[in-house]
Amino acid sequence: MLKQEAIDLLAKHRNGAISVTTMQTAAPWHLGGHTNAFHLEASACMGSASSLGLGLALGTPDRKVVVLDGDGSLLMQLGSLVTIAGHAPRNLYHFVFANGHYESSGNQPLPGNGKSDFVALARAAGYAVALRCSTAEQLDRALPDVFAREGPALIELVVERDDATPRWAGVPMAEMVRKLRADLGVA
Repeated sequence: MLKQEAIDLLAKHRNGAISVTTMQTAAPWHLGGHTNAFHLEASACMGSASSLGLGLALGTPDRKVVVLDGDGSLLMQLGSLVTIAGHAPRNLYHFVFANGHYESSGNQPLPGNGKSDFVALARAAGYAVALRCSTAEQLDRALPDVFAREGPALIELVVERDDATPRWAGVPMAEMVRKLRADLGVA
């Protein structure tokens, strides 16, 4: 599926969840107008989206948190799967955009590409839900059930490689943190 198809479907089913984006999911999420409320971006800290999502899920247990991660980004902090499963946040939904490349830095192939399995790794770590969606239709059908279940959930989204020049949303982290705190009513 195309990355934008997955972005559009996640936005359609988001239903007020806090969003955390990283690297190449940040710009399309931002350009789609999905960062106006309840959003934090982890573009300046590759590999940290899942950890930021965990902190937000634990700190706001009554609100769902969706993490829009990349396969290269998750690979940088693979241990976060075990940490997330250990804390078992019922409100965390971790979407991994898997294209087999470090898209942000020039589309270099990921180490172990085609040999590793994020769904199996999440299951082995102890995630409550772990599945893979390869088409937009499959994702659209799966999302209502995924969000009805308790997490943590990891959904690997098989997306096509994007050869376009990397895009950045360009919103300073401090500004996003102030906005998210205001959205949550935290001083």
